[in-house]
Amino acid sequence: MIDNDAVIFGILILILGFVFYTSNLNNTIWKRFYTFFPVLLVCYFLPSLLNYLGLIDSSNSQLYFVASRYLLPCSLVLLTLSIDLKEISKLGSKALIMFFSGTIGILLGGPISILFVKYFFPTIVDIDLTDLADGMTTIAGSWIGGGANQAAMMEVFQVDSKIFSKMVAVDIICANIWLAILLIGVNRNKYIDDNILNADSSSIVEIKDRIEAYNLSISKIPDLKDVIYICSIGFGVTGFAHFFGNIFSSYIADNYPSLSSLSLTSSFFWLVIISTSIGVILSFTRVRELEGSGASRVGSLFIYILVLTIGLKMDINSIFNDPGLFLIGFIWLGFHVIILLITAKLIRAPFFFVAVGSQANVGGAASAPVVASAFHPSLAAVGVLLAVFGYAVGTYAAWLCGIIMKGLI
Repeated sequence: MIDNDAVIFGILILILGFVFYTSNLNNTIWKRFYTFFPVLLVCYFLPSLLNYLGLIDSSNSQLYFVASRYLLPCSLVLLTLSIDLKEISKLGSKALIMFFSGTIGILLGGPISILFVKYFFPTIVDIDLTDLADGMTTIAGSWIGGGANQAAMMEVFQVDSKIFSKMVAVDIICANIWLAILLIGVNRNKYIDDNILNADSSSIVEIKDRIEAYNLSISKIPDLKDVIYICSIGFGVTGFAHFFGNIFSSYIADNYPSLSSLSLTSSFFWLVIISTSIGVILSFTRVRELEGSGASRVGSLFIYILVLTIGLKMDINSIFNDPGLFLIGFIWLGFHVIILLITAKLIRAPFFFVAVGSQANVGGAASAPVVASAFHPSLAAVGVLLAVFGYAVGTYAAWLCGIIMKGLI
């Protein structure tokens, strides 16, 4: 068995290269494969398969620690500094209302689904409710923000790796079934707008033109200094967040130990909060222009490396041992959908905002652009903008969702 971290890391990066190479081929077989098995799921699954087959021994590996403590906060900075809150506000009130209604649907759907289990189906899952609530925070992190927020919740709430494996399965399967339904709806969006939502979609054309112009204005081919600037900002803020995170957590633990129930004595909690907050602050400065050089792409790379290291900790056998978890996932997602549709009907928002607002939460930057571009290729940027905004609010909202769920048990 391979237990050398340098060798394991090399294998993980080769896996990442293989997944992205095959997912971008114009081969019918590969296209069909990745339709049913998204890239993110494959990146979780393949490393766990190496563990399962006994090819790799990751029991003493430090790769996950390095990825979660150094690459994760750096990615949060790089993914949030590119947020253009002014441009997001120009999307119009309906876009933002639909995005936040989706966020509220996830934030409240988690507590509602866990109450449903507690009072109606207490034996549907073979997991202690406290552990279930902790595990569900990782789904909340993923469905409001993305992989970075999911990993952050895993650490903040100390989720067991076996439970996390099950939560990943619920996350991926439920989210992708909903994605498929949305893509079917795209082909009937005019009918939905005219006959169900009574919405006017003419404003979407104006949004499309404005976003295209903005993207062209900041786009450039990065050179070495741009990459250095990106890394210096990302890792510099990470170091700053580690320094003050340790101070804050130690001070609260010594003086206000009762606040441990809110995770305020966790240095990792402060690491994530400080990194995300500084990233948002930097989005109001010229540092945001680093997005034109690929800041979010570097951040996304770090997220995929983190996902691969999480995969090393997964136990394949535990994934489908609790099928009742999928019922919880569908109840949760169903509440999210109901909130979205009621809101859209009330404000007469086009189906475009329903679909993209939902995926900016549930799918994040991976699928929100896919749904947006299904309406029109140039609208992909709208999905990116809202999804990146989701990274900023995902950590806070998922943490709040977790606190509410734990309070209900």
